[in-house]
Amino acid sequence: MTDPKAELYEAGLGGEWIKSSLSSPNSDACVRLMKIDGGVAMDDSKRPDLAPLRYTRTELAAFLQAAKAGEFDHLLDD
Repeated sequence: MTDPKAELYEAGLGGEWIKSSLSSPNSDACVRLMKIDGGVAMDDSKRPDLAPLRYTRTELAAFLQAAKAGEFDHLLDD
């Protein structure tokens, strides 16, 4: 059986990076996402020297659902 995460890290990055519309249009300080075969790649535009992280669609869906439910809001508290 093939490891789905290993396959994600073999997928090419030939797509287009997408950043939030709430990011500053002239800023390079943003988290960006790109659809890839089997999932999504995520990178930090400030650190192009680091390899993008990759997540399956299921992992990203679980994260987005939790974020929408406010599960991570406490991380933004000062």
